[in-house]
Amino acid sequence: MKSWMIVSDSSCDLFREDVANDAVDFTTIPFSFQLDDEVLVDDEDLDAAALVDRMERCVRAPRTACPGPGVWAEAFHKADNSVAITISGALSASLRSAQSARDIVREEDAGKSILVLDSKSTGPGLALCIEKLREWITAGRSFEEIGAQAQAFLDRTHTVFALSSFNNLVKNGRMNRVVGFIAHKLGMWGIGVGRQGEIHIKGTTRGPARAVSMILEEMESRGYRGGEVAISHCRNESVVERLRASIRERWEAASVSVRLTRGLDSFYAERGGVIVAFIA
Repeated sequence: MKSWMIVSDSSCDLFREDVANDAVDFTTIPFSFQLDDEVLVDDEDLDAAALVDRMERCVRAPRTACPGPGVWAEAFHKADNSVAITISGALSASLRSAQSARDIVREEDAGKSILVLDSKSTGPGLALCIEKLREWITAGRSFEEIGAQAQAFLDRTHTVFALSSFNNLVKNGRMNRVVGFIAHKLGMWGIGVGRQGEIHIKGTTRGPARAVSMILEEMESRGYRGGEVAISHCRNESVVERLRASIRERWEAASVSVRLTRGLDSFYAERGGVIVAFIA
């Protein structure tokens, strides 16, 4: 048993090998997907590209299900000190499941220290915080220090996203089918932000060049002046490379990491979607 464990739901777009080291272990708690009559689990073996292909062929609206308290509790039992971080509590019951598991495990073993964090974000927003958690734990910070620093870090984390596919919005009745079809044919992008853990659509634009410009404008308006940026994308290397180059050109002090979306963020961002998190 390791002394420290970082636990995240599968919205983080990270795998165990990305985080675990000699000082701290890392595990992810999977969501699941209902695709017509098929159920898929968002574990480390899931093929996210195949998930997107399968999702686009769904006749009925695809659904997600968050992990229950039991799987969180199992992870918390594996270390003396656990720090959990979830997708925004405003978007999923994953946070409540982790909190319930914390309470259950504490009743069974009062010696366990368990912190549950609401990222108020998804994907790269969690990834940035998890990287900091590993850094602080490895440096020997106390449980109390790490809790305070993590909350302050999350309060400074901002999320912007760009969607080029609207299939799920249409299938779930959140966008008119004809409007969605026209938006797709015209190459429209929806630009949104995370605000208090909820998704807000800022506007639409046509073409990837303008979508990148709108992301940069949103970053600047929220106070980004250089530093850490994390990008998750659902199979859209060309737009991400344009975005990464533009960020570095505008802010010389920018440090940009890029990763593919795992299952859950592939489900929400859909093919071509881009999610950006940064610290301001």
